[in-house]
Amino acid sequence: MNRQVPTLEDVAREAGVSRATVSRVINGIRNVDPHIQDSVRRAVERTGYAPNRAARSLVTRRAETIALIVSGAGDASEEEQDAFAARVFADPFFGRVVSGVVGFLRGRSMHPVLMFAETEAARDQVLAYLRQGSADGALVVSTHADDPLPGMLAAARLPAVLFARPAHPVPLSYVDLAHRDGARLAADHLLDRGCRRVGTVCGPQDVPAGRERLAGFRDALARRGHPHVPVAEGGFTLASGAAAMIRLLDEHPGVDGVFAANDLMAQGVCQVLGERGLRVPEDVAVVGFDDSSAATACRPPLTTVRQPVERMASAMAELLDEHIRGVRTEPTSLVFDPELVVRASA
Repeated sequence: MNRQVPTLEDVAREAGVSRATVSRVINGIRNVDPHIQDSVRRAVERTGYAPNRAARSLVTRRAETIALIVSGAGDASEEEQDAFAARVFADPFFGRVVSGVVGFLRGRSMHPVLMFAETEAARDQVLAYLRQGSADGALVVSTHADDPLPGMLAAARLPAVLFARPAHPVPLSYVDLAHRDGARLAADHLLDRGCRRVGTVCGPQDVPAGRERLAGFRDALARRGHPHVPVAEGGFTLASGAAAMIRLLDEHPGVDGVFAANDLMAQGVCQVLGERGLRVPEDVAVVGFDDSSAATACRPPLTTVRQPVERMASAMAELLDEHIRGVRTEPTSLVFDPELVVRASA
C-alpha cells in the first residue's frame, strides 16, 4: 500500500497546535511565537510534509522564485549571445555566486531562475517577467560598466540587489569587496618577499573592480617608494591574461613580480612565464585575485587575494529577501574585507 501524503492536519497533530497556526508558519506570517514556529518546523521535518507551492502562492502573493540575472550591455548578435553564455559558464566566479545564492534560498523553499540579459530584447523580457510576478525580485551580476539594467530595475521600482557596486549610481542595494584593500595586500606581499621590479596585469578599466584593484596596487607601491608600475590590461579571462603578460614581458623584460587582477588571468601569466623559460616564483613571483578554483588548478598553485564570493552572494540573496518582505525599505551596501592566501606562486 502507498504511504499517505502528509497533510497540514498531520503536522498540526505532531506539533500540538491548530491547523491555522501551521498554515501561518508555513506561509511566513510573522505574528507567531518563535518557539511555536520552531515546533511547527520540526513537525514538518518529522512528517515529511511538503507545502503545495501553487496554493501557498495564492496566500502569500509571492512566486517563491528569484531571478538570477547575468547582464551585459549593447545589443549582441545571436553568435555573440552564445559566446556570452559560454564565457559565463566557463568562469569559476559565476559558479561561486550560484552556490552562495542557492545555499541561502534552499533553506527558505525559494528557487532561482537563471536569466541572461545581454541584449535590449532580453532586458525587456526580464522586466516583463518581474512585472508579471513570475519572480519576486532580481539578483543581478553585471558584466559591463554601461549595463542599463540596474537603472531600468530601479526606475521600475522592482526589488533587486546587485553583486558589486554599479559603475553609475542607482538607488539599489549591493554587495561588494574592498578591492583597493585587496590589491594593497598583493603589493605588500610582493615587496615583502623581495620583488623590486613589479608589474601588473590589470582588469578592464571600464569595470569598477578593475579600476579599484589597479588604483589600490599603484597606491600601495607608491607608498613604498615605487612611483611607476608597468601595466598591461586584460579582460578577466585566461587568454587575455596570457596576451597581457606577453606585452608586459616584451616591454619590461626585467619584471620580477606580477599582480594579476583575477586568478584566471594569473593562470595565463604563469603559462606565458613557463613558455619564456622563467620559473615561478624563483624568477617571477605571481599573485592573483579571487581565490577561485583557478588558483588551485594553476601550476604552481597561486598566492591570491580571497574574495568571499559565496558569503557575498548569500548576503545578496538575504538582502533581496528583506526587500521583498518589506523588512528593508531603503537601499544599502555591504562591503566585505579581502584576505591574502599564500601558496607557492609568491
